[in-house]
Amino acid sequence: MNGVTSMVKQRVAILGSTGSIGVSTLEVIARHPDRFEVFALSASTQSELLLKQCVQFKPVFAVMVSEPHGRALESQCRELGLKTRILWGASNLTMIAAHELVDAVMAAIVGAAGLASCLAAAQAGKRLLLANKEALVVGGDFFMQAVSQGGAKLLPIDSEHSAIFQSLPDDSALWASQIDKIILTASGGPFRERAPDTLRDVTPEQACAHPNWVMGRKISVDSATMMNKALEVIEARFLFGVTPEQIEVVIHPQSVIHSMVQYKDHSVLAQLGTPDMKVPIAYGLAWPDRMLSGAGALDFRAMADMTFESLDSNGHEQRFPGLRLAWSVLRAPCGTTAVLNAANEVAVAAFLGRQIRFDQIHVVNLATLESVLPVSPHSLDDLLALDDLSRAAAQDAVRRVGL
Repeated sequence: MNGVTSMVKQRVAILGSTGSIGVSTLEVIARHPDRFEVFALSASTQSELLLKQCVQFKPVFAVMVSEPHGRALESQCRELGLKTRILWGASNLTMIAAHELVDAVMAAIVGAAGLASCLAAAQAGKRLLLANKEALVVGGDFFMQAVSQGGAKLLPIDSEHSAIFQSLPDDSALWASQIDKIILTASGGPFRERAPDTLRDVTPEQACAHPNWVMGRKISVDSATMMNKALEVIEARFLFGVTPEQIEVVIHPQSVIHSMVQYKDHSVLAQLGTPDMKVPIAYGLAWPDRMLSGAGALDFRAMADMTFESLDSNGHEQRFPGLRLAWSVLRAPCGTTAVLNAANEVAVAAFLGRQIRFDQIHVVNLATLESVLPVSPHSLDDLLALDDLSRAAAQDAVRRVGL
């Protein structure tokens, strides 16, 4: 199935195909029509873009989240004579993720909404390309058990976790004995040098203007608060089986080194590349091989000096208070990471909807963590119930602190 020794194409399902990760995945696949076949696509509301993708890639299935969007897409596909079968609803997302004809699943649905389909792919033993960090943040050990029991191959697509994965030994049994610590790099986002006491005035437009990466609005806001890095710390804890104390974050504004692994002998391995998600996507699709991604190559002659800043310098602790929550929730009772994720999704949506200020995202997250006492989840239903409870608490917090 690695694409070099086999003549059989990999059939790929892309969950969230109209988002930035999904679009980049299709760009990579389009470069390698001899290696990959698009079996299924899904989207939430962008039916026009999904229609264009169906015209180009002719998947067997296309799934919309809502029935009205699904029926509209179905009518358009019928008019164009497309044979793609149009479905809708969450149950059909899990169906295409676990479909017996699917070899690889790109999990790119943003937020906890992608948890059920990620679990379905894991339980069905798929090659799971995980761009949805919330599946691990919410699912934690429960999700990793599903991966193990289903015999799935989990390949991280986040640029930082892909960099770590590429810097580790192929044999995961060696990780515990060889890793000293994992070092996640962060760009610092658009407000790395902004005075902390001015963050209350940040607008959604400013928060979504990332200096290095092109991302969706929610992820861009998370980068601006550095809550994305908090979620990545949690993700790294479960992905690589390290303790919270073995994870460090450094700010690297140039976004050239995507993350590093420090070994017991204090040697450090790092993965470098242009800030383009097509690189980790191509690596995940081709693993254990490598193939052309379509991303530009690094030009070391044109590169500026690479710099690094610690979190306790230059006012970063005041600028990014949410980052420290990662270590707090990892030391708290099981399920607390899911509470934080739900609270942050609600808070970011409220900020984008101009219901709360930028600096109040952290206030909502703290209030939710203080009000919800999680019970250790043992099933998907437990996780979804905890997510619902946490969202309700976060909505209450938004109403209390809102503008």
